[in-house]
Amino acid sequence: QVQVEESGGGSIQTGGSLRLSCTASGRNFSPYAMGWFRQTPGKEREFVALIRWSGGHTNVTDSVKGRFTISRHRTRNTVYLQMNDLKPDDTAVYYCIAHHHSGYAYWGQGTQVTVSS
Repeated sequence: QVQVEESGGGSIQTGGSLRLSCTASGRNFSPYAMGWFRQTPGKEREFVALIRWSGGHTNVTDSVKGRFTISRHRTRNTVYLQMNDLKPDDTAVYYCIAHHHSGYAYWGQGTQVTVSS
C-alpha cells in the first residue's frame, strides 16, 4: 500500500510564500513522477505542476509559471512546491499525486492554502 502525505499549507497574505512538501511511502514504491493539483469549491481539480523522477523534467501550468517551482528529493520520494508571490486566486486545496510506473496514481488527502488580500 502506498501512502501520500502533504504538508506545508496554511494562511498567508498576498505576495507571501509557502512551501508544500509531499512524501510517498510504501514498500518498494518508486515513483515515475510526482506532482500537484489544486481544487476550489465547485470547480474541477486542476493541474499545477509535475516532475519526472528520472531526469527531473518539469511541467508547470501557465498561471503559476515564474512564481511556483517544483522540485524533488529522489531518495526520499519527496516532492516540493515552492510558491512565491501568492495571490488570492491561488487559494485552494492542494493535492499531491504520485505516479507509479504501472500507470496507477496515488493521491494525498490535500492541504489547504489560503491567500488573503
